Amino acid sequence: MLLLPLLLPVLGAGSLNKDPSYSLQVQRQVPVPEGLCVIVSCNLSYPRDGWDESTAAYGYWFKRWTSPKTGAPVATNNQSREVEMSTRDRFQLTGDPGKGSCSLVIRDAQREDEAWYFFWVERGSYVRYNFMNNGFFLKVTALTQKPDVYTPETLEPGQPVTVICVFNWAFKKCPAPSFSWTGAALSPRRTRPSTSHFSVLSFTPSPQDHDTDLTCHVDFSRKGVSAQRTVGLRLASLELQGNVIYLEVQKGQFLRLLCAADSQPPATLSWILQDRVLSSSHPWGPRTLGLELPGVKAGDSGRYTCRAENRLGSQQRALDLSVQYPPENLRVMVSQANRTVLENLGNGTSLRVLEGQSLRLVCVTHSSPPARLSWTWGEQTVGPSQPSDPGVLELPRVQMEHEGEFTCYAWHPLGSQRVSLSFSVHCKSGPMTGVVLVAVGEVAMKILLLCLCLILLRVRSCRRKAARAALGMEAADAVTDSSPGECRGPLTLQHPAGHLPLDGPKDCSTQLGHN
Repeated sequence: MLLLPLLLPVLGAGSLNKDPSYSLQVQRQVPVPEGLCVIVSCNLSYPRDGWDESTAAYGYWFKRWTSPKTGAPVATNNQSREVEMSTRDRFQLTGDPGKGSCSLVIRDAQREDEAWYFFWVERGSYVRYNFMNNGFFLKVTALTQKPDVYTPETLEPGQPVTVICVFNWAFKKCPAPSFSWTGAALSPRRTRPSTSHFSVLSFTPSPQDHDTDLTCHVDFSRKGVSAQRTVGLRLASLELQGNVIYLEVQKGQFLRLLCAADSQPPATLSWILQDRVLSSSHPWGPRTLGLELPGVKAGDSGRYTCRAENRLGSQQRALDLSVQYPPENLRVMVSQANRTVLENLGNGTSLRVLEGQSLRLVCVTHSSPPARLSWTWGEQTVGPSQPSDPGVLELPRVQMEHEGEFTCYAWHPLGSQRVSLSFSVHCKSGPMTGVVLVAVGEVAMKILLLCLCLILLRVRSCRRKAARAALGMEAADAVTDSSPGECRGPLTLQHPAGHLPLDGPKDCSTQLGHN
């Protein structure tokens, strides 16, 4: 009973007796990536006892197991109270406890900051309350988020371009990260860091900047926590060779071609694709003729010719358009032994193959420029059967160990695809069937021979019974015809093996008695 009064000043009455007149609302778990800043929104209320509007209200945030009376808080609005050294200048109580706010800002979150935090409020002579069981847990995670970089669809050599880098993590009262850019297309002065919540970069690319990298760096803390994203610069190619311009664009981009000519009298302008006239103008119309391709397709590739003609002559310029796109409709065409028809198999197909069968797999796709194809068996790269055509894989004789997954990869600068087939190898059923048939034939032959033997034995048995019956009748006739005490000569029985002589008994009565 004496221990309770000693604990009350240390822990505060609120920690032992939950008073409904005190309340605090805060998110139970607050996640934050390492090195970043987060705001913990918090509201509280307490009874209006022992204070008025002029009475100062003090709030304190503590780590769990810290004594509010003797321990150092991680943040407070009480200027006379020392705060924890490790959180100084990083944890800040931005809310005003006198107005019911206990919000907290955490900057440059560190791994060691991960813990449970609770709030303590003081106001006047009565309010001394500890919200020990109503705090929040700060979860510090690894920084995996990357900035987003936005570039125009088409970059043209010699034309200014604007690129934007944004890191989607910003709170009021949180410091802005530091942005910087690196890349071969940038001059050294453009790579200096700037502090903001996003970064806008303007530069003018040159033809040699094609296929180079541009990287946006975002730095958050003094401990070197940073994130970055790299994009590739792809410039439209406008190479003039003779009277032909070569232009490379990506599928789906918007393209507008302009044909113009100075002449007197005014010329008739026309756009021609291969040998087909796409559009034309009138001499009294505009001096330019535009051709719009709102979303270029693979079929739009070809030679476009701008032709200008009047009664004094004609001139023309040509443009070779190459529409580039990543692999599409990747599939495998399979030809098996004794089959002339190729099977089109998609991703995830299971294929049953007989052991010893020959197999030819052809990986095909549509892309521009052509994708680089390769085959793998499980995790092992399989060399192509024809180096000139890496999409072809031939298995002259399938073995049981070939079971597993065969995957064709189509690698392309604009994107890659893959298609996988699951092989199930089975033994041939022909030889086993022959063995079964031979075994069945032998059994049937044995059964047939056994039946014939039984039939022969049955016939012999019947003949023996008939012979014995005939013998009994002759013996009876002999006894009947003979005179008493008189015996006849030898008797003969019919036997299947021939005639067997029998010596007649000398004592007739004795012989008859045995029959």
